[in-house]
Amino acid sequence: MTQVDFYHLLASPLEVALPGLLEKALEKDMRAVVMTTSRERATHLDGALWTYRKESFLPHGCVGQARNVEHQPVWIADSDDNPNGARLLVLVDRADSDNIDAFERVADMFDGHDDAAVAAARRRWKARRDAGHVLNYWQQTPRGTWEKKASTAA
Repeated sequence: MTQVDFYHLLASPLEVALPGLLEKALEKDMRAVVMTTSRERATHLDGALWTYRKESFLPHGCVGQARNVEHQPVWIADSDDNPNGARLLVLVDRADSDNIDAFERVADMFDGHDDAAVAAARRRWKARRDAGHVLNYWQQTPRGTWEKKASTAA
């Protein structure tokens, strides 16, 4: 069963928090797909991953860049697919997937300052729980670190 981790963003925006999560995945040799809701948003996140830190490089590709998709360790998508054989799916901007069982892990990142995003995350939590997935809820601290607040694991 897929493990689903919910990340409640409170201290920093997605563009700041996402690179750290992706770096940890790559350290574990885990390819990732970042799924958003539009091509424009995918392009924005592509730019953010290129510029988030001067001294770091996060290899990735983005929808609309069709070259060597299967070789990209991180792929930013606006659709529900897995062209790079990722084991991690990162859902952002209220994106949802019908294929979470195809991944080892899912990270569902949502903006805690957006009431609609919080409500949508609660609906996804309930649906994942009802489907029998192992769930973890992580809340961002004021310093930008993550604190585990809940889990469905026994």
